[in-house]
Amino acid sequence: MSPAEIREEIIDILSDIAPDENLDDLVDETSFREQLELDSMDFLDIVMELRKRHRVQIPEEDYGNLASMHSTVTYLEPKMRDIVKA
Repeated sequence: MSPAEIREEIIDILSDIAPDENLDDLVDETSFREQLELDSMDFLDIVMELRKRHRVQIPEEDYGNLASMHSTVTYLEPKMRDIVKA
């Protein structure tokens, strides 16, 4: 997957987790916590969705890499490089 496709996938996951949030104006460098009403369970949901949809394993010590859109895409790019978007 390309960085743009990963970003789209994260937006799709976020729209499922936080359906009332406006995701059109997300600032890539600003943390999700500052922009969205997400709690720690929501972050676990993101990790679980990535595992379920793409079999991407994210160790607990790496959860901090999912703080913003930019850091999430940067972290996931090597892990999802060989995944073909359906």
